[in-house]
This record gives sequence, C-alpha cells and structure tokens, in this order.
Amino acid sequence: MHTAEHLLNSVMDKMYHCGRSFNSHIESRKSKCDYRIKKGLSDKEVSAVERTVNEIIKLNIPVGEELVSRREADIRYFTGKLPENAGENIRIITIGNFDACPCIGQHVSNTSEIGIFSITAADFNEGILRIRFKLD
Repeated sequence: MHTAEHLLNSVMDKMYHCGRSFNSHIESRKSKCDYRIKKGLSDKEVSAVERTVNEIIKLNIPVGEELVSRREADIRYFTGKLPENAGENIRIITIGNFDACPCIGQHVSNTSEIGIFSITAADFNEGILRIRFKLD
C-alpha cells in the first residue's frame, strides 16, 4: 500500500500539479490520500489517474531505499510530513527514476508486486480532494 501511495502521489502531482498528499491514512485493506486542488476530478479524470498508476505498476520498476542527511532531504524532497524528531538520517524510498520521497512504511521490492490499483472514491469538498483506493 505504501508503494501504491507513492505512485498515486507522483501521478497526481504530475497530472494536476497539486503536490503530494498533505494527509493520508494507509492500511492494508484500503487507504486514502487528501490533496489541495482547485476542483474535483471528473469520472474520466479519476479513471485516467487509476489507469496511469496501473500502467506504472506494470513497468516492473525496482523499489529501493537510501539514507540521506536531514539537510539534504529538506532540500531535495517533500519533508512536510516528517516529524521534527525524525533524526539526522532520513530514509528515502525510490521507485526507479519515477519517484523518490521520505517514508518509514514497508514497501515492495518491485512495482510488479503491488497488484491492481483501484480508486474506490474521489470526493471534493472545500478545496480538498480525497481519493480512496485499494489493491486487488
């Protein structure tokens, strides 16, 4: 689920320039991500996001990790969700050249291990788009 979240965040930012989710709740059965965005997504746009994430999953991209200094992480990555006491060494999860960001969650070693990504709902309210998703 954590790796799928990374892909969704990257796709959303690349398609809608909304940045990574500012709030998320990741669980094994279903998850959600919240984005600050100007408008809700049409059914066609939601389908395009879902299709794009699944296309990336099928590319069999290796997932890795590296440790960088907190200073380097603050310069190169979105660290807005990191707690102040995250420490001096920050774990960066990389998905090939497609995505890289700090994360403490468990990840697959290759995108092909994720399964099928499905968006179960996309709700827009007062500038916040909430996307709920699951993996099959």
